[in-house]
Amino acid sequence: MPSRRRRRRRPALAALALVLLVPALAVAAPIRLWHAYRDDEARALGAIVAAFQGEEVELLAVPFDAYASKLQAAIPRGQGPDLFIDAHERLGDYGARKLVAPVGDALEADGEAVFQGPALAAVRQGGEILGLPISQKCMALYMNTALAQEAPAFLEDIAALAGALPQGVYPLVYEASNAYAHMPILAAFGGAMLDENDKFGLFGPGPERSLELVRSLIARRVVPEDADGALVTDLFNAGRAAFVISGPWFVGGLTDEAKRSSRVVPLPKVRETGRPMRPFMTVEAVMLSPQGAQRAEARALARHLAGAAAAATRLEVARTPPVRNDVAVPADDAFIAAFTEQAKVAIPMPTSPAMRSTWEPSARAIRKVLRGDAPPDVALSEAKRRFDDVRRPLPPPASPAPLLVALGALALVLVLRWVSAAKGAVRGPTLRQSLPAYRYVAHAVVAIGVLVLVPLVIGAATSLFAGSGEGLRYVGLANFISILTARGGPLFSSGSFYLVLAVTVLWTAVNLFFHVLLGVSLALLLHRPTLRLRALYRVLLIVPWAVPSYVTALSWKGMFHRQFGAVTGLIEAVNAAFGTSIAPIAWFSSFTTAFTANVTTNVWLGFPFMMVVTLGALTAVPEEVLEAAEVDGASRWQRLWKITLPLIRPVLAPAVTLGAIWTFNMFNVVFLVSGGDPDGTTDILVSEAYRWAFTREAQYGYAAAYSVLIFLLLTLATRATGWRRRTPGSILPRGGGAAGGPLPAPAAATEAV
Repeated sequence: MPSRRRRRRRPALAALALVLLVPALAVAAPIRLWHAYRDDEARALGAIVAAFQGEEVELLAVPFDAYASKLQAAIPRGQGPDLFIDAHERLGDYGARKLVAPVGDALEADGEAVFQGPALAAVRQGGEILGLPISQKCMALYMNTALAQEAPAFLEDIAALAGALPQGVYPLVYEASNAYAHMPILAAFGGAMLDENDKFGLFGPGPERSLELVRSLIARRVVPEDADGALVTDLFNAGRAAFVISGPWFVGGLTDEAKRSSRVVPLPKVRETGRPMRPFMTVEAVMLSPQGAQRAEARALARHLAGAAAAATRLEVARTPPVRNDVAVPADDAFIAAFTEQAKVAIPMPTSPAMRSTWEPSARAIRKVLRGDAPPDVALSEAKRRFDDVRRPLPPPASPAPLLVALGALALVLVLRWVSAAKGAVRGPTLRQSLPAYRYVAHAVVAIGVLVLVPLVIGAATSLFAGSGEGLRYVGLANFISILTARGGPLFSSGSFYLVLAVTVLWTAVNLFFHVLLGVSLALLLHRPTLRLRALYRVLLIVPWAVPSYVTALSWKGMFHRQFGAVTGLIEAVNAAFGTSIAPIAWFSSFTTAFTANVTTNVWLGFPFMMVVTLGALTAVPEEVLEAAEVDGASRWQRLWKITLPLIRPVLAPAVTLGAIWTFNMFNVVFLVSGGDPDGTTDILVSEAYRWAFTREAQYGYAAAYSVLIFLLLTLATRATGWRRRTPGSILPRGGGAAGGPLPAPAAATEAV
């Protein structure tokens, strides 16, 4: 009896221990802090966190490009951070999605007076403070003191240096086609990216004049065209830029020599308007997630990160201008003083969710104007139309009754088929004998279900909804109807599903043709036993496939740059050698050249796969068949066309199908090389789906509908190929002889010839 009582007590004691242990584990959980810092900023944050006297802090650096999407995915499920550092302009979107909470007592008692200028106002939404400012960043003017000694009063003074600087040196370098970098000049003409009513602001006489000014600067070679951040840094480090417009992050990429010869001053005025250039100002703030706002220790950490000691550490380690009035800036620190002065006239970036929808149409319009593809009024009108199209009201809610009826009918059909199949199924001892086999495949079934089937079902379900956050609503097939009707516009208008589909099919067909042609040709060459150094050639030709695709894509994009690319260098070398006058090619200003650049990059990436598959197939071709055909008088071409290719075709067919699917969804090359330029005409279906999900107000339902259509198209295409192979007279016969059986090798060769 006593032993039986002890056994009864054990479960109760275990349950009690678990109840007591769970709260202890919850209290001991570290504070999770996410950030997107690198280099000096990351080191400064590490030092600040190390000085925190409190609970353990778990730091996680998240890539900037994926930062917002990871927060949106993790916080609603309780798997995200307790607090995170991000830019204030995302607060509107974060607030709508319930990703942030008011800071509460994390704000100091006299916080209203501690923070500078508009810093605290930038993080205020609906009367509540949703973040604690820790830094403010804006663009200013970097000077190369070896080329220019005086700070210019007007932008036109910089342009006047064009004839006085050494050959190959640009007076001004900045990312002219970037909407964020264009903002200072736009503001000087009284323009804005977004007006007070959340309407598209880059429209009208002022913005048109700002673009005409920049286009004239590029035409006079005052500013380089198509400059990205890396090129701006390289030109300044090489002493080929007198002035650069950039932010405090720019100094992190400078060499020691460039730092010594650099100086930062506020941006000048524009003489045409008499107004100063006013950049966007971004306030970086510590934000609390809803679960983090409930933890006192998380609020204490937020207060510590925004405190005076932390601001002093960032100032010393990362050279970040402070946002607090109680942190003194060294009088001899011209770098910090310049950015502090510039921040006084900077424009805080709007926090409205509509701001996210301005970047893509604005960037496309700016590129069209600066490349001379369209006048400013036409390009900006098109940008406004695209903005309004993205911001159109969501479809009305739909009744889920038809969906439930369809799902019920499908479930009934599946049950009837299962019952019908079960009538002939094995039972009793035979079924028990089969159980070990089911155990062997159970893990694979579970893995495929979790990794493939569940995401497919979730994606298909998402395509039936529209909106985000609490505004999510069931709309039925409205997303599909909108896509298939080209959103009410012409069926083959710019960005319509049918035009993008046509480009995608052309993209797949052209790439696949060259993949197979080059892969099979090189494999036939490398298969020759008389070829010397075959192993070395095979290794070298596999290298394009082994290198990560995004690295290759960025390398090819650099080579296609109109001014500084390797292709332009070859053209200049040819001109110098043969006295020709071939003009450099603006690769991304027309569909033909941009499409060619994409295809060239993807062919470089894809032909090694076909080559390797073909080499493997060639090893299985019987030598006696080829020898018999040669004895029968077949030429080398006849042996290739009548024997080798038919014998390797069954191996190539799956590889071609797989290559077609990969190419159809080759996002990296299109996104990184052409970026959809010009004007989105080189986008394919998968890149268009990406834009709807991540650059057009996160319309995940609409993007999911695109993905479902892509899945259906690929499914139908692959099934159609399978049906075609099963038809009489197919390219891939099921048997070799007249009766369906294989022919003897010499007879097969003779019949083929």
